[in-house]
Amino acid sequence: MILKNFIVFEGIDGAGTSSQLKLLGESAGKNKFYLTAEPSEFETGRFLRKMLKGDFPIDQKTAAYLFAADRNEHIYGKDGIKAQIDEGKIVICDRYVFSSLAYQAVSCGWNLPYKLNEDFPLPEILFFFQIEPEISLKRIQGRGVKEIYEKLDYLKKTEEEYLKVISFYEKNAPEMKIVRLDATQSIEKTAEIIWSYIQNLPIMKA
Repeated sequence: MILKNFIVFEGIDGAGTSSQLKLLGESAGKNKFYLTAEPSEFETGRFLRKMLKGDFPIDQKTAAYLFAADRNEHIYGKDGIKAQIDEGKIVICDRYVFSSLAYQAVSCGWNLPYKLNEDFPLPEILFFFQIEPEISLKRIQGRGVKEIYEKLDYLKKTEEEYLKVISFYEKNAPEMKIVRLDATQSIEKTAEIIWSYIQNLPIMKA
């Protein structure tokens, strides 16, 4: 199922998704957007953020279940994604199902994360930020804060899984628009491409 007016940014850490979300928050059309990210700002997401910082160890299969639980709350919970869309907003989310399929596939295989996430609605548009892991890692190191998945070997494996995930949905969900972006180009150029799609959504012209 496609959730109209729902847009997702995806890519490995350091690909620039957060920067583009911030730019949209500063744009002329910002009042029509609800900008969010996963893990969410709900209690479920806060717990996951602690785990990602390495505050405590957790089995990776358990992590897959927790990410799916947070996603369910993020979509269907009070003031969540579905509620915002019903109020007439365009929801733009930094990471979603595709992150789980890529990151968790590295640590616990494809089957479990796919089973946990297959019933969630798909976005109307998916922007996939493609970047070499070596370049993304340099960007991450410049931030000064690293999470448990932000290691070169893990990022390389995750990028490989992401490519499989994107190809899978290109074949199996043609109703979802997938836009592959060169994440090494300038922030301004990337923003221009993203905006060219967003501005043509019917809700933007209403």
